[in-house]
Amino acid sequence: MASLVLIDGTVFRGESFGAEVDTDGEVVFSTGMVGYPESMTDPSYCGQILTFTYPLIGNYGVPSEERNEWGFSKNYESEDIHVRGIIVAKESRDFSHQSAVSSLHEWMKHHKVPGISGIDTRALTKKLRETGVMLGKIVQDDSKLKAQSSKLHVEDPNDRNLVAEVCLKEPVTYEPKLPEGQTEPVAAIMAYDCGIKRNILRSWLKRGVRVHLVPWDYDVSKTDLAYDGLCISNGPGDPKKADKTIEQIRWALNKNIPTFGICLGNQLLALAIGGDTYKLKYGHRGANQPCIEWENGKPGRRCIITSQNHGFAVSEKLPSEWEIWFSNANDGTVEGIRHNSGRFVSIQFHPEATPGPEDANYLFDEFLAVMKTKK
Repeated sequence: MASLVLIDGTVFRGESFGAEVDTDGEVVFSTGMVGYPESMTDPSYCGQILTFTYPLIGNYGVPSEERNEWGFSKNYESEDIHVRGIIVAKESRDFSHQSAVSSLHEWMKHHKVPGISGIDTRALTKKLRETGVMLGKIVQDDSKLKAQSSKLHVEDPNDRNLVAEVCLKEPVTYEPKLPEGQTEPVAAIMAYDCGIKRNILRSWLKRGVRVHLVPWDYDVSKTDLAYDGLCISNGPGDPKKADKTIEQIRWALNKNIPTFGICLGNQLLALAIGGDTYKLKYGHRGANQPCIEWENGKPGRRCIITSQNHGFAVSEKLPSEWEIWFSNANDGTVEGIRHNSGRFVSIQFHPEATPGPEDANYLFDEFLAVMKTKK
């Protein structure tokens, strides 16, 4: 047996799987029907206990942890599991998929990550929607349960600089595979690793772009690396904690360097231009979020379905030369901003998907065209 104890004293009891260890964090939920290995290895989930609303998790197992020719994960969104634990209605030990090498249970046990099954995830999700995401703890020993629920103390992960915890420490350059007869990449991009998903790297590399991956606090003003634009990645936590990345974005904007923000990168770009961010009640996490592209200062007719994972959002008030680019069709929150020059843009959703639809994949090509355009 194991239990999820929320900060308000609510207890959900279930069966333990994965590693039999206690853990704590911010309890959130995702509505994705597939993609649990990708979600669990997404650095944006650092510090969080993830609830899956889809009732059956684990039925197609997990793929191998092999790395690709560039040295990063071939199948996952990072080289580690970043969730603190997971909550599911039913966990499947039996799995079937041509690329699966392990069950979800064994994979989590190997990485010392706990899970609870047999939870009424519908009731838990309704609670989180009504009261907002909250801190909680997975407790393995029922004998400790009364003491835990009466005086539960959990550190809020958003009080830490989670970006600094998950990013790489030294710059690394990835060279794309070039077609026969081509001797140089089509462009070079400097990607700030704020907790970057590996499919963002794959998305640039398969387009023939050289990627300089740099830490969150890398001083771009002193670099000797050649690049045509900046990509500010996704990542965990409160964007206002990533102050050094914000400083670098401001420098790049002043130098008219094309800049493309993804997820957390959208929030950091907004802060860099004098905008603001705020914490959402329960966030957007899943692979079915509809986003409307704006035309002439108001929502247009084009709607795309997007993959999302964020707990903070950008405020609507922007400087005069900036405009809302996308908004969420469900709640109207800002899902993208852009400068009137078209050289500085950002989106709150994930164009690289994994998991999720690829409706927004074209945005990589649009920004690549911007980088290839001379000033």
